[in-house]
Amino acid sequence: MTIGPKTRWLFALVFALWGGAVARDAGDAWVDATVLPALGVETSVEVLARDGRLLRAYTVADGRWRMAVAEGAVDPAFAAMLVAYEDKRFYRHVGVDPWAVLRAVGQAVWNGRVVSGGSTLTMQVARLLEDSGTGQIVGKLRQMRVALALERRLTKGQILNLYYQIAPYGGNLEGVRAASIAYFGKEPRRLTPAQAALLVALPQSPERRRPDVRPEAAEAARGVVLERAVAAGVISGDQAQAAGREAVPRGRVDFPALAPHVADRVVRAAPGVLLHRTTIDYALQAQVEALAAQSVAALGDRLQVAIVVADHASGAILASVGSAAYQADARQGFIDMTRALRSPGSTLKPLVYGLAFDEGLAHPETLMDDRAMDFGGYAPQNFDRVFRGMVRVREALQLSLNLPVVALTDAMGVAKLMAGLRSAGVEAQVPGGAPGLAVALGGLGVRLEDMVGLYGAIARGGVARPLHVEGAGVEGARVMSGVAAWQVGDILSGMAPPVGAPVNRLAYKTGTSYGHRDAWALGFDGAHVVGVWMGRADGTPVPGAFGGDLAAPVLFQTFARIGRGLVPLGLPPAAALIVANAGLPQPLRVFRARGAAFVAAGPEVAFPPDGAEVEVMAEGMLLRVRGGVGPFTWLVDGRPVVVAARAREAMVATPGLGFVVVSVIDGAGQSARVRVRLR
Repeated sequence: MTIGPKTRWLFALVFALWGGAVARDAGDAWVDATVLPALGVETSVEVLARDGRLLRAYTVADGRWRMAVAEGAVDPAFAAMLVAYEDKRFYRHVGVDPWAVLRAVGQAVWNGRVVSGGSTLTMQVARLLEDSGTGQIVGKLRQMRVALALERRLTKGQILNLYYQIAPYGGNLEGVRAASIAYFGKEPRRLTPAQAALLVALPQSPERRRPDVRPEAAEAARGVVLERAVAAGVISGDQAQAAGREAVPRGRVDFPALAPHVADRVVRAAPGVLLHRTTIDYALQAQVEALAAQSVAALGDRLQVAIVVADHASGAILASVGSAAYQADARQGFIDMTRALRSPGSTLKPLVYGLAFDEGLAHPETLMDDRAMDFGGYAPQNFDRVFRGMVRVREALQLSLNLPVVALTDAMGVAKLMAGLRSAGVEAQVPGGAPGLAVALGGLGVRLEDMVGLYGAIARGGVARPLHVEGAGVEGARVMSGVAAWQVGDILSGMAPPVGAPVNRLAYKTGTSYGHRDAWALGFDGAHVVGVWMGRADGTPVPGAFGGDLAAPVLFQTFARIGRGLVPLGLPPAAALIVANAGLPQPLRVFRARGAAFVAAGPEVAFPPDGAEVEVMAEGMLLRVRGGVGPFTWLVDGRPVVVAARAREAMVATPGLGFVVVSVIDGAGQSARVRVRLR
């Protein structure tokens, strides 16, 4: 700024008059009567991980990054370098440095232009708080008055803290924390001399010295700060030389955005809170987010994934991934799929069995009939449309058979199942509002986060612990007895792992919803519970998608990233009855469905039909059975040709030409026969 002779004398006169005023008692009254600007500046809302690291921050109302600065959050070397460069008598003056003012006036009068401003750090804070100009005498006088008043009402530390929060750093960055994160990708708690010097230099001319726009100007300004720091004894000459060789950042680093869906949720729930401390494990969250992106990368642009990891003892959510990427893409990544209502497929079956154990309806070694049944017009099928005949309950759950679990639900009542869901904290939505037997097979809407809570309840002995991402959590209701919970966990830990996964007795269950819209995998060990959902956010089918193929491998990979190794499940409770089927009380040895009618009394030979003439082919004779329950045994003229086949078709060698008798025996011991002529 260039000033004329009259202005020079006016400039000098104002400062002389001001100095006299301050020297008199009238000066005190003048300062005390100062109306200060608002000292509470708006700062970014922050969401922190359990260790205090920043997960996500939000810009303030005008789109600027302005971060709150707590005590001890800034490297002391930065403060020392700042004072040495900007205001070396900061801790001795009362807001205005008379020597700096006299120097500035003398230089301005002598040179005919402003050479140095004479502004103290307190005056700079005053200017930034009021957004007043730097070159007008009236504005400068106002800054002095406000600075004197600030010094009477705030400590030096509080004044520095205001500077740390509102000093400009170029673009939409304000304050040392925002600048340190944006330029160095780190908090300013520990800075190198080069980093500290750059952050000292930028506020003097933030746009002309922006390292991401004008790196050469930034480097030159940093060099001046380093020279003054050496002169003030803040750093050594060797440190300054090393710092001068450090490259200045030529771009900005993205602000942290881990657990974005969780962050949005907690901020919406408490809009007036500036600091949210969550239970999220920073390192685990980062690893699971990377796993989520990797798991769908080669599966088309619409397949989505969601993952939740929790400590089932406390209910604390350690990682929550609502989508593979938080962006508006074909996967609809902005939708938090941990909270979306989806059909759980077979993942409710462990709850059904646990409740049935408590009701005295079954035991893991109880035999059940897996055969075609009709429940008042509802005739479910197994997923593969194959019936196995008599199986143990343990096998029925591990094979995820539909008929046994529906029969148990029918026996104990759907209301019991719905009450169990409520006790576990599962907010289920039933189409039409009237639950039927189909809910046992996933005929309702649930959230992944709630399902993780349900499996967590099984893992912790049958008592729910509502999942939480803030606070300490509370004890929940009992869902099932400790014995039933252990029995379910023991069955699930016997599941074969996915191909390539370690054989580690992880207790887990998969599920696939009707129409292949949702693929699930939920599991637990002695410490953690994990849930994985995969599908499309818009609910359209994913042809060929199965929970065992898609979600289960991701479940095992998630456990591998927890980093503690698999924690063994607990020992069986003393009251647990651990015997083979023959050792069970008589009523528990075989389960009898209470309301189901068998669709077919027995099998029927569908091909060849009775009395038909069948032309012999080189590959043999085709046999097909209708009705009955598997497995099936075929006989030709009384000799077994196929034993215990699950499929309903078989190709057998022919014994020769002429009349033969073809017989089939199903898994329930019922049989059918036909007489045909081979030619």
